[in-house]
Amino acid sequence: MFMVGKIIRTMRRENGLSQEELANKVYLGRTTLSDYEREKTDINFENLEKIANTCGYEILFVNKQDKKKILCSKNINRKEI
Repeated sequence: MFMVGKIIRTMRRENGLSQEELANKVYLGRTTLSDYEREKTDINFENLEKIANTCGYEILFVNKQDKKKILCSKNINRKEI
């Protein structure tokens, strides 16, 4: 089950932000943010990362077998293709 919309809504609410306030902070339209929260529109990683960072979160990928192996956008070099 894909729950990114619920996670976005939770991060926003924990920071006491309205959709309008968060959308303005990350330079998105309020309706776009609403569509992300309701999972009506797929979100790209860049926008998800902007929202997470604005709300004080970092996106991490933890290896299931070795919990010490953690990847995040800060420790991976992204190159434009």
